Amino acid sequence: MVSTKNLCLIAVVSVGLTGCGSIYKYIPSFWDDNQSAKIIDVRQKAHNIDCTQPQAPQAEAIVRDLQWFRLYSDSKGRSQQDVIALIKPMEETAQDWAKRSSVQEGSRTYCEIKKKVLVGQADRVAGSVLGRW
Repeated sequence: MVSTKNLCLIAVVSVGLTGCGSIYKYIPSFWDDNQSAKIIDVRQKAHNIDCTQPQAPQAEAIVRDLQWFRLYSDSKGRSQQDVIALIKPMEETAQDWAKRSSVQEGSRTYCEIKKKVLVGQADRVAGSVLGRW
């Protein structure tokens, strides 16, 4: 027979363990030299987009760097979910640009719009990634 005291203890421990298992979502990840270097590479590529040159290779280079960043962060474990969430919009922008550019070269105006969006996203993400302690 389980006493009320033991039943309460089991309930408190169960709730405590379950709550602690998901707390990683709320704790930011820590500084990482490799992530910091790669996000600056992405930022530099975004700032250096030249809309007078073929767009597909430039877009694919950004997609590859973001893929590296994601794979590296995934490999570090679930504590990196905050930085993965940060790059998701930039991944979508770059992948869309790369996909469209591989089929047909976009106009210069389209390229300039994508550049403006990617530069803004890269600046914000880099600030967040480098701002960790």
